[in-house]
Amino acid sequence: MTSPIDLRWMDRALDLAERGRYTVSPNPMVGAVVLRSGRVAGEGFHERAGRSHAEVRALDRAGKRARGGDLYVTLEPCAHFGRTPPCTDAILSSGVRRVVFAARDPNPLVAGKGVAALRRAGVEVVESDAARRVRAYRQNEKFRLWISKARPFVLAKWAQTLDGKIAPARGSSRWITGEAARERALLLREEYDAVLVGAGTVLADDPLLTRRLRRNRVTRHRRIVLDGRLRVSPSARVFRPPEDALLVTARGGESAAARRFSARGIPLWSLPAKSGRVRVPRLLSRLAREGVTSLLVEGGGETLWEFFRAGCVDRVAVFVAGRILGGRRAAAAVAGSGFALGAAARLKDLEVEPVGADFLVTGRL
Repeated sequence: MTSPIDLRWMDRALDLAERGRYTVSPNPMVGAVVLRSGRVAGEGFHERAGRSHAEVRALDRAGKRARGGDLYVTLEPCAHFGRTPPCTDAILSSGVRRVVFAARDPNPLVAGKGVAALRRAGVEVVESDAARRVRAYRQNEKFRLWISKARPFVLAKWAQTLDGKIAPARGSSRWITGEAARERALLLREEYDAVLVGAGTVLADDPLLTRRLRRNRVTRHRRIVLDGRLRVSPSARVFRPPEDALLVTARGGESAAARRFSARGIPLWSLPAKSGRVRVPRLLSRLAREGVTSLLVEGGGETLWEFFRAGCVDRVAVFVAGRILGGRRAAAAVAGSGFALGAAARLKDLEVEPVGADFLVTGRL
């Protein structure tokens, strides 16, 4: 059983875990607090892959004060050797008498083994309440899906007017939302391993797709263009520099068009396709094998439709401007043939947040 004191310190551990949001991939975010006689003896969070886990950092700071104390950690401690030694060994060496954790680790190398190892050694292990467990699950939803489904977590993101338009019927509209919303959208790139757009977006906007807020200078950032028919130019800005860019196509890698990209050092994947369109599940499987745990899909409409149609969107983030654009031929956020009403993609846990003069609507599928 957990007490109000336990819940207070678990909340603190969850807050600490958030500090790793932009730097821990492909690992999960984890925070930890060591409490002794009602006082904090040590705190820590996982900063980046390959460095000490949250429990070890908190215990190192606590030192001898950890003996006989309580450890609050947001994720079940690991009991295996990876890039770092098992956290359970550090916990047992510290003399901690009790461990409270928020969520079990979905990784088969860890799941249940950390709890079992501590209990066998006589440490009291307590799982926190449902509310903290849900918060911990949400905090690491990208990691959990990558582990359990062997594909990246996919966030579909776009900006639109109140009537669902992303551009006017005639001409182009560079910005639909205000500066605050645009900066918030850029922040998403800082925490996602890769960003993807379709060929139409590259041809229309020639985007950079770079991280520009400098919150994350640690993890690799892949810039992906989905172009089944190789319509984009090798000189597009998204391919500068070419090292972390990726062109995904249905055309053969030995075709004359493909060789133009190879000549410039632009990585190119030729994947199985249907009617000239790359099969989204095949792309996601390969990205997962390459260590991409999360993917931000920014459009355009046809590309977003392919992901929705494949059932491969996990969450949406829609920035809504208080404007009415109108126009029968004005572009919509999600194009394609569309779903029948009964088969429409449904969102749960909807949240609406004001961002400057605009609104951010999020929800999970």
